[in-house]
Order: sequence, then C-alpha cells, then structure tokens
Amino acid sequence: MVLSDSEIRTAIRNKQLAIQPLGRVNPAGVDLRIDRGVTLKPQQQTLAATIERVELSHKLAGILHIRSSLAREGVIASLALVDPGFRGQLTISLHNAGARPVKLKHGERFIQLSLLRLNTPSHQTYTGKYQDSRGVVASRRRKKSYPRRMERVIHAALGKAAE
Repeated sequence: MVLSDSEIRTAIRNKQLAIQPLGRVNPAGVDLRIDRGVTLKPQQQTLAATIERVELSHKLAGILHIRSSLAREGVIASLALVDPGFRGQLTISLHNAGARPVKLKHGERFIQLSLLRLNTPSHQTYTGKYQDSRGVVASRRRKKSYPRRMERVIHAALGKAAE
C-alpha cells in the first residue's frame, strides 16, 4: 500500500520515517531535491545526490521516480528500491537521452519518493554498502564491504583519510 500525504506525516510523527530537511509532501510521496547544480549534455550521464537524508523503519520501503517534467525533457534515471532500515542521502544516476542540454539548479526537485507500508515488518533491515551515505557515492559493487569502524582502521593503516 502506497502511503498518502497524511500517512506520511503520521509515519514521521511516529518515528517510522525521517526525512531531513523535509521538503514538499505530495498526495502520494515526497519530493527530493538535487544537492548541486548540474547541466546534462545530450547522451551524458552523471551521479547526483539528494539534499535530504532519508531514514526508513523496518515497516517501510521506498520507490524512487524521476519527476515527469524531467522525463519529458529526455532525462532518465536509474532508480532503485529503498530498503527498510536504509539511512542516508540517496545517490541517483541521471542520463540525458534527449537532444538538448538539461540544466538542474541546486535545490530543484528532481525525484519523488513513494513510500510503501510492508504487510509485516521486515526481520532484516538494510545493512549494505551504502548505509549512512553522504553526498554522491560512486558504485561500491566491487569493493569489499567492511563496517565503517573497520574502514577507518584500514584507511589509518594505509595513511589515507576515511571516506
């Protein structure tokens, strides 16, 4: 079941959902804003992050959608499920499949997050490589996953700053 605007506000009050800072709540979702200005040339792809930090409880999942105005200009996005228990900013892959450059201004609404209530709360929550993401996070598909504390130890041993 997709949450309505009133259910989204109730989920926030009941600490099942946190979105900081909270932007525009729509009838069936929340608009998320881009963290920096981007100009996408035709056939160009880039990663962008949301300004908002999202935190879902074990009772909710999220689905991301590109705003229809951007899709009408040729922008397509690689959008994924936001798992129960996810915390952090969201990184979105944007591609301009159109014939003209598309400019997105810092703070512009570019993604909508629809929220789904699970019939039964999940036993597991998200603990993946992108937990607690900040800003744009490149693919970690081939990177071995270590707990954040272990990453700091490894980086310190190698003489590198922690990511």
